[in-house]
Amino acid sequence: MDLANFLIQLLNSVQYGLLLFMLAAGLTLIFGIMGVVNLAHGSFYMLGAYLAWFLSSRSGSLTLAIAGGAVLAVLFGLLLERLLFRHFYQRDHLDQVLLTFGLIYIFEEMRSMLWGDDVHGVSIPAALSASIPLTDNLSYPVYRLFMSGVCIALAIGLYLLISRTRLGMKIRAGAFNRDMTEALGVNIKRIHAIVFAIGVALATVAGMIASPISSVYPNMGSQVLIMCFVVVVIGGIGSVRGALIAALLVGAVDTFGKVLLPAVSGMLVYMLMAAVLLWKPEGLFKQ
Repeated sequence: MDLANFLIQLLNSVQYGLLLFMLAAGLTLIFGIMGVVNLAHGSFYMLGAYLAWFLSSRSGSLTLAIAGGAVLAVLFGLLLERLLFRHFYQRDHLDQVLLTFGLIYIFEEMRSMLWGDDVHGVSIPAALSASIPLTDNLSYPVYRLFMSGVCIALAIGLYLLISRTRLGMKIRAGAFNRDMTEALGVNIKRIHAIVFAIGVALATVAGMIASPISSVYPNMGSQVLIMCFVVVVIGGIGSVRGALIAALLVGAVDTFGKVLLPAVSGMLVYMLMAAVLLWKPEGLFKQ
């Protein structure tokens, strides 16, 4: 592998890792802070992709579609938390698994009724359709760099929200000791609703920005869900920092594995997870 190809694969691994982080960050927040095992998290990714296709085809602008879809995702997350998830915080994890597993089928049927079962494509905006030449024969798409930039901006925003704001302080306190936080006057139900809405929005935005390069098709959320759980387990449940590092590791192992070791590439990510768990059973970072 020459330097140009190595650079392209490195950029691909970073872009894939950052996209995984957006998905895993929402999942680890919901699981680590609220204690909810959400198997339907991949469905929010699918919802984002279909929203990007539908809204961009109506408005003619992917940027407007992403902005509008993000707002709709937050509202949908708040509604879903209020109607369903709020009643399962103190329930057994098996109940949560059954609820969210059922939601996968509900979301798939709703998707089929609203948008059909065809595969759709989302056009890349003209301003981002160019490529940056690396050699005479190789170039790298600007849109992939844009995706990485959006993911980095959201990662920084999430870090600042959790680490530098009063809301973040309440979120951390509620994750550490819910009863004590509630006794101090914090509305823990509102905190949980906000956290759930943030998780849904992150997964939805990830689906929207990924739609131009991955296409839009049924059951696309199921394929990313397992990888999200791998990232959460490697990084440590409830740790956003761990999710970022784990996502970048998984992105690098998966991308370079497909290029250098294609015969065993499907196993490499799980071998990485097994190695990390043997070394640190709680994951790379604790909450």
